[in-house]
Amino acid sequence: MSVFDALKPIINVLPEVKRPERIPGLQQKLVWTGAVLLLFFLLGQVYPIGVDPAGIVRFERLEILLGSRTGTLITAGIGPIVLASIFLQLAFGARLINIDLHTPDGKKLFQGLQKILAIALSFGEASIYVFSNYIPAAGALPGSTVAPLLGSVLFTQIILALQLALGSIILLYLDEVVQKYGIGSGISLFIAAGVTQAIFVGSLSIASTGGIPAGLIPQAIYYLLGGDITTAIWTLVPIFFTVVVFLVVVYVEGMKIELPLAYGQARGLGARYPIKFLYVSNIPVILAAAVLLNIQLFGLFMAQAGFPLLGTYQNNQPVDGLAYYTTALPSPLLMPGGYPAYIQLYFTQARELLHVIVYGVALVILCVIFGWFWIESTGMGAKDVAAQLNKTGLQIPGFRQDPRVMEKILDRYIPVITILGSIFVGVLAWFADITGALGTGTGILLTVGILYRFYEDLAQQQIFEMYPVLRKIVK
Repeated sequence: MSVFDALKPIINVLPEVKRPERIPGLQQKLVWTGAVLLLFFLLGQVYPIGVDPAGIVRFERLEILLGSRTGTLITAGIGPIVLASIFLQLAFGARLINIDLHTPDGKKLFQGLQKILAIALSFGEASIYVFSNYIPAAGALPGSTVAPLLGSVLFTQIILALQLALGSIILLYLDEVVQKYGIGSGISLFIAAGVTQAIFVGSLSIASTGGIPAGLIPQAIYYLLGGDITTAIWTLVPIFFTVVVFLVVVYVEGMKIELPLAYGQARGLGARYPIKFLYVSNIPVILAAAVLLNIQLFGLFMAQAGFPLLGTYQNNQPVDGLAYYTTALPSPLLMPGGYPAYIQLYFTQARELLHVIVYGVALVILCVIFGWFWIESTGMGAKDVAAQLNKTGLQIPGFRQDPRVMEKILDRYIPVITILGSIFVGVLAWFADITGALGTGTGILLTVGILYRFYEDLAQQQIFEMYPVLRKIVK
């Protein structure tokens, strides 16, 4: 009996969102998508029992990447779901898992394995968050004024970890609801919602601190009314760079090379195979950012255990070592003195300038490595694409119908595009980070791609509503 056979009884009893008997209409899909989005925002406002609110330190970058809100039920966010998907996709691409995804049983087994792994990672990540005091339980930190449950810190930590794991499991099933009843996927929806919220609040919030509005636009108006034009202009700089990064990503999303193809068995019929400049989309920057974030979490865990191998920490933030130099840069919005002080810091302190350079180089190198590894392990390489096109009877005009010939031609474009696209998303994410763009560079990259695909899905659903026969042809 294989491991997969042993897991089948568990997969069969796992709760599952039932597929609709009839495909929902566009209006119904929008309602379901909106309802799930509302639940996501509500979960981000619920604090679990036993948490010490005073000890919570929020990290915007972590929240944006994982669709989470630190300290609430969705602290771990979609992290376990994404990691489970990545692990299985890479294992499947590397032929470590032999499952036939073309059969219903194979698909069910693969999805069941992904769900089991995501649930296991939910408990694992929740435990790391709690027992490393990243999310401190009541009474766990020195000087805590909140009493632990039943007078036991350990019991409080266990209960807290269970609640955080439950939050991620709820998101797992909400993602399943969106996939079957809504538009797109829940994971993409949660990420886009978090980034959009960060940009909206960061630019328009009227909440004040010391009489000064928190939102950049109200803040700029406040300084203008006070006659401080220079400060007002500096205040709007992050919004300017946010718009610049957004427009650049939108423009690059449309850049592509189209290879002409023809059907060998039907003269006159042809097609085009588009190779987009962002051939691997934003996958490299997601994986690279996840690795860098895990370095911070692992370094924090080691430091808490008394082994600061990756650097020492103060207030859950690295202050030296590898963890410090590979961590994302602090936002100029959080720095006393604002943007002018931020620029002066990096031009006057060699340590901070080195931090900027090392972080950028590490991000770009990881993007290139993951971009290359992703296409080779997920069937997007020249050899796999050539085999897929050959099966459909397509060939490049002027060349014989041979997958080796097509592979040779595709090999001129795919590797180069993969490396250039990976470098681009790494540099752009780094640029957005050092300029203080709202929503972070990674967040903007993800959101533009997600919204672009959401628009395409919406347009497709509208066509299917108008021409129902097309759905049968496409499916």
